[in-house]
Order: sequence, then structure tokens, then C-alpha cells
Amino acid sequence: MEIAVFLKTFIAVFLAEMGDKTQLAVVGLASEETSKWTVFIASSLALIAVTGIGVLAGGLAAKYINPVYVKYGAGTLFIVIGLLIIFKK
Repeated sequence: MEIAVFLKTFIAVFLAEMGDKTQLAVVGLASEETSKWTVFIASSLALIAVTGIGVLAGGLAAKYINPVYVKYGAGTLFIVIGLLIIFKK
């Protein structure tokens, strides 16, 4: 395992998820349900599944598209989604 890649990935995902709608949904579920461990395990598995899809898609895209363009595309899409949220479209 490459520790630099691990730390970069962990920090990026941790910061991206902090205060995200996913975390807010988990807060809401944990406040309603009596089994906090069930909410924790289910939400952790869901994040693992979604992350797996992202890793597979990124790996596949990198085979056919220059990784720099994948990063630009992802960044652009992130900005567009943010603008749509801001302007409520």
C-alpha cells in the first residue's frame, strides 16, 4: 500500500464528505433509529459500494481518456452541479 496515496485519498474523501448531504442523512437516520450500529454499518457499506463504483469507473475511464482530462471533467461537473444547486435549477 502506498501511504502517500492512502493519505491523499483519505483526506480528500473525508473533507468532501464532511457536512455533505450523505452525512446529514446519516445524522437524521441515527437520530430516529434506536440501533446506531446498524445505521453506522449500513451507511459505511453504502459508501464502500459507491466508492467501488467510482474506482471502477475512474479506472475504466483512465484506459481510454487521459487522466488529466478525467480530472478536468470531474472538476467541471462538480462546479456545474454546485452552480445548479446555488441557482436551484
